[in-house]
Amino acid sequence: MKIKFSLEKKIAIITGGGSGIGQSIARTFAEQGAQVHILDFNIDAANETAEEIIKQGFLAKAHKCDVSDYEKVSKIVNQISDISSIDILINNAGIANIGNIEACSEKDLDRLYKINIKGVYNCSKVCIPLMKNKSGGVILNMASIASTVGISDRFAYSMTKGAVLTMTYSIAKDYINDNIRCNCISPARVHTPFVDGFIKKNYPGKEEQMFENLSKTQPIGRMGNPQEIADLALYLSSNEARFITGSNFPIDGGFITLNSN
Repeated sequence: MKIKFSLEKKIAIITGGGSGIGQSIARTFAEQGAQVHILDFNIDAANETAEEIIKQGFLAKAHKCDVSDYEKVSKIVNQISDISSIDILINNAGIANIGNIEACSEKDLDRLYKINIKGVYNCSKVCIPLMKNKSGGVILNMASIASTVGISDRFAYSMTKGAVLTMTYSIAKDYINDNIRCNCISPARVHTPFVDGFIKKNYPGKEEQMFENLSKTQPIGRMGNPQEIADLALYLSSNEARFITGSNFPIDGGFITLNSN
């Protein structure tokens, strides 16, 4: 009997896989049979995640990688492809920024561009020729609800995630005849260590209240959890989703469609 959503013998690269959503994706893909390569700037977090996966009897390897550096990305990805072909690329690495255009410095803008946009460009540019050579593959980008709706005080972040969305469409269109599928996921607020750190930094002494307030911005009444995003990523990366490309998948507790009165 065929197992649904199996990634048996697939090779998956997951950027930002050492924590949060990326970590959940790495665990989930490994559990479904994939060999996961975790690319993360924080090598300690990447190693911890890989070791945890290996202890459970699955396959994983950690790589220290700055996704904004094309040469480093190219070196690591090509080292992986020298051993085995690359089937799946998850462009998950990203950073956030708070503030409107007046509060956003040129330094802030450049920093977000380098990681959130150039990082997706670098990893995709290196992986696509390798996928073409093996007759196909899957690219899944992590966008955000901020790519399609206006969010207060998220000028730079929204700009970068809008770029991720349109890069997704362009790659899907350009490589459909090469059997490369490209989609993106657009989460609303998801409870990760990043969110906890953000609240603690910006709202000291008011952490519980701010967490509740942020949770209530989703009509469903709570934040998402990383595993919920990982499960959607699994489906979109599996053969069961082979008819899906060039699509954006909000996973937002009703944020986009149900927030208007």
